[in-house]
Amino acid sequence: MQILSLGYLGINAENLSDWEDYGTKLLGLQAVDKSNKTTAFRMDDRRQRLYVEENGKSSLQYFGWEVLDSAALQGIAAKVEAAGITVHHDNGILAQQRFVRELVWFLDPGGNRIEIFYGAEIASEAFSPGRDIGGFRTGVHGLGHAVLTCKSLEDLLPFYTKILGFGISDYVLQPFKAYFLHVNPRHHSLALVETGEKGVHHIMMELMQFDDVGHAYDLADHRDEEIGVTLGRHTNDYMTSFYTYSPSKFMVEYGWGGKEVDPRNCQPFELVDGPSIWGHNRSWLSDEANAIAREQQKRNAEIGLRQPMQVLPGNHFEMPTNCEWWESFLRSKK
Repeated sequence: MQILSLGYLGINAENLSDWEDYGTKLLGLQAVDKSNKTTAFRMDDRRQRLYVEENGKSSLQYFGWEVLDSAALQGIAAKVEAAGITVHHDNGILAQQRFVRELVWFLDPGGNRIEIFYGAEIASEAFSPGRDIGGFRTGVHGLGHAVLTCKSLEDLLPFYTKILGFGISDYVLQPFKAYFLHVNPRHHSLALVETGEKGVHHIMMELMQFDDVGHAYDLADHRDEEIGVTLGRHTNDYMTSFYTYSPSKFMVEYGWGGKEVDPRNCQPFELVDGPSIWGHNRSWLSDEANAIAREQQKRNAEIGLRQPMQVLPGNHFEMPTNCEWWESFLRSKK
């Protein structure tokens, strides 16, 4: 698999100041390299992860997918060109703006602008979050994930799996159709949702500390009409999260505790317990789809659907049980 991770995003904005407030005070990103019409954001040691341009538009402008080196970049470019899609080779100007060594770009079959790059620049200063958070889970996992809506899954799914080499983690057919795709151990770096329209549904950022998600939920609750999906836990990646509407109309999922997959041995399967174990009431779903989701969650509660918490060294403390019935219960499950 040649694509390593989701490396950066370009965002259209109607008002740059709205993003500066939302990005720093709610999400905890670090604003850098500000001009009259643009602002970049950091979320780790990279020079920039998000690039926001005030141009009177909304949604996402481009998606930057990282590869190892120039050979991998040219290999993907050749495969895309062989599929009949025009590939644009940068003369260095875009690479300089993105703070990478080299890039190419093209439009996927749905019209989304895809940039393939390598050699992202590392900042000389330490990451300084916009509010007090414990940091984002990035590294080999990339900045998070993106979810695109499409007219038909048949339009996009073969391109990403057969041409770009994404693997399928799992998929859901009710209350909506969606496929979840991986390129590294993150459960999905991209998801495709069939809605009948082209667009961007949301992007996801994963926090290292669970309480940072709770603090953001409280902060979002004080903002008018920003919460698009309430707090809940997903059935596939086990992420505990909520969603807010960004100033550019798409949502940002803010979560903790996402599980990993083994890209070499991942066998795709259909999710039959719905998209969420509990919570995640979705204001954007139709009444019919919400009714299906509620029934799925009612069933999940009745059968006691549970999944282990996905923790990392340093973000949890393991306590002694001191409870014989619980220890007996655990022994019975072995």
